[in-house]
Amino acid sequence: MGKQSMEDKYEDAAAGQKVYKKPRLYVREITAFTYNLAKELKKLRSIPRVIKGKDMKFSDGPQYFNCNILTPSHDTVQAIYAHLVVVAPGGKSQKHGHINEAPFYILDGKGYDIHDGKRHDWKAGDVCIVPNACVHQHFNADDRHFARALIIKSKPLYMFMNMLFQDTLEEQPKTPVPGYEDFKPSIV
Repeated sequence: MGKQSMEDKYEDAAAGQKVYKKPRLYVREITAFTYNLAKELKKLRSIPRVIKGKDMKFSDGPQYFNCNILTPSHDTVQAIYAHLVVVAPGGKSQKHGHINEAPFYILDGKGYDIHDGKRHDWKAGDVCIVPNACVHQHFNADDRHFARALIIKSKPLYMFMNMLFQDTLEEQPKTPVPGYEDFKPSIV
């Protein structure tokens, strides 16, 4: 291969400007705060290395519950997001979609997901992978036992690249599954 000339690297645009031929990716500048690597590393190294289950709290419900475990907003990690979900017996989540993929490790129970209209059954020990840009919903197929799943995804990286898209097509139920009005999720 010979040496590239300037003509090989650039082409003239219609306005007479030089445009670089090779595609490039630009990351937008973070200007909301002053970044100090030493300060950030000190903060990250000062956080607890073990997060106690008793300190984790669930939100949402009454059929689908979420507990954020690791998120950048908690200052525990920067590039991943991990949360635990619990689906009440016979319950379901909202119908939603997001640009990032989401692998679920099923800890307990049995159920199924609907991904872009197609059913995918799962049970404890399985991994259910929600692919990028997939409309999906989670269902507990057991009307007597809860289902739990650990989800770990790279959502913070999508947010950093300004590629986060997430939308809800059907809200999660506002009423509990009959017979489980007092259902409370747990970490263990």
